[in-house]
Amino acid sequence: MSIEQLEEQKEEILNKIEALEEKCDTLEICQEDSGCDKCKTYAEIESLSANVEEIENKIEELTGEDEDEDED
Repeated sequence: MSIEQLEEQKEEILNKIEALEEKCDTLEICQEDSGCDKCKTYAEIESLSANVEEIENKIEELTGEDEDEDED
């Protein structure tokens, strides 16, 4: 996968996270003190955030490899 594709994938996930966060603000369960622990939407946000981290790591690996090739 190219860096551009990874960046696009990351952007799509970040947009989903933003939409879910807006939804969380309106849910009754989110008004409770420990609501996030029980909220399926919050769990999905956490999962998507982990995906973003993975993508960022892949991008970093690819850009690191590109830098190594440039040095040769």
